[in-house]
Amino acid sequence: MIAFYKRHELIFKRPSGTSRGILKIKETWFLILKDGAQEGIGECGLLRGLSFDDVPHYEKKLQWVCENINLGLENLLLSLVDFPSIQFGLEQAFLSLHSKNPFHLYSSDFLLNESPIEINGLIWMGSKEFMLEQISDKLESGFTCIKIKIGAIDFNTELSLLSSIREVYDKDEIELRVDANGAFKPKEALSKLNALAEFDLHSIEQPIKKGNWKLMADLCKTTPLAIALDEELIGVTEFVEKQELLKSIQPQYIILKPSLVGGYKGSQEWINLAEELNIRWWITSALESNIGLNAIAQWTYTLKNNLPQGLGTGSLFTNNLESPLEVIEGRLFYRKDLSWQTDIIEQLCI
Repeated sequence: MIAFYKRHELIFKRPSGTSRGILKIKETWFLILKDGAQEGIGECGLLRGLSFDDVPHYEKKLQWVCENINLGLENLLLSLVDFPSIQFGLEQAFLSLHSKNPFHLYSSDFLLNESPIEINGLIWMGSKEFMLEQISDKLESGFTCIKIKIGAIDFNTELSLLSSIREVYDKDEIELRVDANGAFKPKEALSKLNALAEFDLHSIEQPIKKGNWKLMADLCKTTPLAIALDEELIGVTEFVEKQELLKSIQPQYIILKPSLVGGYKGSQEWINLAEELNIRWWITSALESNIGLNAIAQWTYTLKNNLPQGLGTGSLFTNNLESPLEVIEGRLFYRKDLSWQTDIIEQLCI
């Protein structure tokens, strides 16, 4: 078996804002395996400034993986605890290598019968006008669950945006989620949660920065609005520490991005622990190309989670790989009559 990787720079159609800054490009690496006539592909998706494995020697570690690919998947995963995105790329690549079709990783009705996954529509930070434009587009497209990134513009303006939606749609018509990306200062967090709760929101992701378990636990006990941990999970790799985190904070939800928490295996460990504590969860992509999004979606469908998932990021880029993935009225489909953009994939595998 041989392995190699190719770097790919995804370009956003429009610069996308978060509380940590504006995203214009997204780096990703495709990991390709070849064993005789068989080929497999996986995506190692890195988020600069957020990924636990955003380190200067990232590419050297990818090269090491390729040089030692014959150690096998399990041994490699054990050696990559500090590189969750590479763990996930490897899991995908080995599944792809051993499948009849390199893009069919998990057999299910999602893949075989076009059974969809309900997803949320994502609203990026920006001016009030830009955010209203996005919200209007998502509602017209048939989304019934919208996730709005908050924390970068004036808070009262954000409240007025939520109010404008609730004036037209109640909580039974449109589910609203917000994502603060840790933007709230500890002293103001509870008052802001109280203000947000007026709009019948489903949940808020990561209201304060990660690392303050005591304050987050206090917020989860007193909040009028369900709290979902996201960044808080990143970099927590040991089973005992995962267990301690969930028991200490007792969040209402956790959100799992396989590229950031150790791929399928790491995500499943979080799920098992959460369910033991009656903590609910959902899956989110981390701005992967359609290669990684496909791998996340096929796995997610098999989990039979009835909440809307965060898998609507495939249309963000100008140079994504064309694929059978299609979003219609807030649901993600794998269309049997659509094809992968094989010319680009063949170029990657040269």
